Amino acid sequence: MLDHVEPIAAQPIEPFSTEHESFKSTKPETLGRFVGKHFIYTYENGWHYETYIRSAYSADFRIHSGLLTGRWVTDTKVHLVRITDDICKMSWCEPTGTCVSLLFNLGNRRMHGTIFFPQWIAKNPKEAIVHENEHDAEMQAFRNAGPTYPTMVIDEFADISFMEDCGTENNKVIACSSTELPKGYASRKN
Repeated sequence: MLDHVEPIAAQPIEPFSTEHESFKSTKPETLGRFVGKHFIYTYENGWHYETYIRSAYSADFRIHSGLLTGRWVTDTKVHLVRITDDICKMSWCEPTGTCVSLLFNLGNRRMHGTIFFPQWIAKNPKEAIVHENEHDAEMQAFRNAGPTYPTMVIDEFADISFMEDCGTENNKVIACSSTELPKGYASRKN
């Protein structure tokens, strides 16, 4: 048992960066089946999302319904790995402090997502409903102000209702908020 524990001085959080991250597990030569895929899916809790795997190291996403309806992010850096011929997993952390891990099963058209929202988003989600790329500094300031804990964890399965190949680095796949899309866009099925 410790008799005395010195408190650790709070350190400022550095601006968001992936420079320190190791992408050793990402093997681009194994990801051809997944890169360029565009998915629309609905979690069992009713939240409706869209993801585009733009490269072996980046993805775009857009939220159609749920806590952050209208939020969208382009070219976020991700860790993408092949699990089997039909299954890949993609994980990333955002400037907001949110961490995400998604597993896509192309064969069964199912996916599983785990999202770790910091408490500041759970309390004030409207602050994060933006095109994140245009508001990185603001999102980092909200993250740094907190609170972070307790973290709100969303751990859900989803059915993939729409899946297509869009090629790599296609800036037209996710180019606006879900609120700007034509009626019926997100309800497409194939």
